[in-house]
Amino acid sequence: MAGFKSVYLSNKLLGLVFGATAYTPPATLYCALFTVAPTAAGTGGTEVSGSGYARKAVTNNTTNFPTPTTQQVSNTAIIDFGTPTGAGWGTIVAGGWYDASTGGNLLYSGPFSPSRVASAGLGFYIPIGGFIATEL
Repeated sequence: MAGFKSVYLSNKLLGLVFGATAYTPPATLYCALFTVAPTAAGTGGTEVSGSGYARKAVTNNTTNFPTPTTQQVSNTAIIDFGTPTGAGWGTIVAGGWYDASTGGNLLYSGPFSPSRVASAGLGFYIPIGGFIATEL
């Protein structure tokens, strides 16, 4: 899941570097799954809902996301969403990171390549290194 930084986060980082406007990253990040990918503005996406789905909370620290040294960062632990119930979650085409468990601001998003079907009764997870954020 490599993708893009959101407009919200881009503006926060630009304000931090140019103008010294304070930005405090969230202590917990929330990984979301989408059946329709969101835009960089954080709109237009369709997040999974129901059938046992919830955003996955991940502590924002260097244990889960090691300090970048090559303009990239990735997850060092499996991000386990559990097992879909009912009709499942459908075809997952993208994932994203938010600063809240519901609502909130989209920080990063990217496609699943290939997309993955989240069927009822089958566990769904993002493997170690399955998320990659790159700054060029």
